[in-house]
Amino acid sequence: MPATTPTHDPKVCNAALVRAFDFLGKRWNGVILGSLTQGPLGFAELKRAVVGISDSMLSERLSELAGLGLLAREVDPGPPVAVRYALTGSGAALAPTLGALTEWAGTHLPAGDCPED
Repeated sequence: MPATTPTHDPKVCNAALVRAFDFLGKRWNGVILGSLTQGPLGFAELKRAVVGISDSMLSERLSELAGLGLLAREVDPGPPVAVRYALTGSGAALAPTLGALTEWAGTHLPAGDCPED
């Protein structure tokens, strides 16, 4: 039986997919965005939702995500002053993908260290 020729060059990667996994593979990014899919949260609420993240790392990731235009920092002057974080349209566009990844992981990957597993 003759060998078949692949329909694509396996040495060529999809640059957009590489960028997506570089971004989502950065620790906490996907979890933070996933936590915000149900609506805006304050810093302390996010800290409780993202188990194991330090204050400084959460602050750093929130700044990064805001800089990329995926979330917005909303300040309510109060009193007391309250800061909440919400997905932008661009961030919300990831929600179906994050949901699909969550469903896939629940079905195909062993449970991890998350208290909800």
